Amino acid sequence: MTQERNWAENFAYSAERVLHPRSIDELRDALAGSGPIRAIGSRHCFNDIADTSGTLVSLAEMPREIEVTGESVRIAGGLRYGDVAPVLEEHGRALANLASLPHISVAGAIATGTHGSGDRLASLATAVRSVTFLTSEGEEVTLSREDASFGGAPVHLGSLGIVTALELDTEPSYEVAQYTFDGPSWAEILSDYDAVTCLGDSVSLFTTWHDTERADQLWVKTRGAGVDERTVARLGATPADGPRHPILGVDPVACNPQLGVKGPWFQRLPHFRMDFTPSVGAELQSEFLIAREHAPAAIEAVSEIAHVISPLLFVNEIRSVAASELWLDPAYGRDSVALHFTWHRDEPAVREVLTELEAALEPFDARPHWGKIFTRSGEAVAEQYPRFDDFRELHQKMDPAGRLLNEYTRRLGL
Repeated sequence: MTQERNWAENFAYSAERVLHPRSIDELRDALAGSGPIRAIGSRHCFNDIADTSGTLVSLAEMPREIEVTGESVRIAGGLRYGDVAPVLEEHGRALANLASLPHISVAGAIATGTHGSGDRLASLATAVRSVTFLTSEGEEVTLSREDASFGGAPVHLGSLGIVTALELDTEPSYEVAQYTFDGPSWAEILSDYDAVTCLGDSVSLFTTWHDTERADQLWVKTRGAGVDERTVARLGATPADGPRHPILGVDPVACNPQLGVKGPWFQRLPHFRMDFTPSVGAELQSEFLIAREHAPAAIEAVSEIAHVISPLLFVNEIRSVAASELWLDPAYGRDSVALHFTWHRDEPAVREVLTELEAALEPFDARPHWGKIFTRSGEAVAEQYPRFDDFRELHQKMDPAGRLLNEYTRRLGL
């Protein structure tokens, strides 16, 4: 059995081996046989979604192909956002959105419904024009937006095949300025939540919940000329007097430039620099997406159990995500607000707290992020997705022998 672990080192993979093919032919050879197989990306998942009892396949050593053409880019399946973004910039192109970390693999982030932040920005998977899989039977299959089953292809939980290539939408390159503010009032935030999230193209609230009267920080990333000072004043927030880290007390050296200094999109939209360890490293993460109209009530519900969650919490980040029509996107069919929790690395204690947190969010039909820690049953999670039966049929078509299944996907009912 391999001794491989995930990024946070809270999970040990149970696979017998990890293969690193260097070509499509070697990948096809890796798929030969009849045993269980799964792809592994940048290992930034905190649960067993990528695990298997058989063979893990990493595409990190495959050719690093990036082809920029017109309004799209075609990339190899093993690349990270931090690999792709500078090449796009060299061609005068950009992606509309990025996650907090450029360190994550594009294919893995898309497969799990990962997102950035923005009222008008949907999950990263909505940038996908086409996905090329090598199926468990060694067949190359490309699903594009013109295909009837495309809605199940981008966010696929690793269950349709090994992603060998992705085609993504691009747009002309642009600059972003990032502003940070301290101590916005929760009462003012919740009295007009929409006015807060529209302060910029990407807006994040950070809190440790040690203080239930004021959030710790407000971060605004904007392509525009600045931030509405009247709204900031109404919130009782003060401009930061220097760079900030999302987690109070942590050196901001790992963070991208702030203080309103404009810079390239890929050096502002992520919170963290590519050449530094993001966040705190030794951590666990959970995230739950709720319909946007429930955001104030859901945030209040979290504040009511602040005494339960704050002892284990590094930080709670709150962001908005636009709706999509991708079948397994946690923002499927509804504009959403994401409640993201970065925990101390004490998984038994975190899971105990999660039972209370999930109970507090249950009235709001909170959908967990596929790649983070949650305790709700797989069957209950699958029931939150109106197109899950359609995805099940697509999986059966793409992986008829069930070689890509694992304990995680079986809990969902695949």
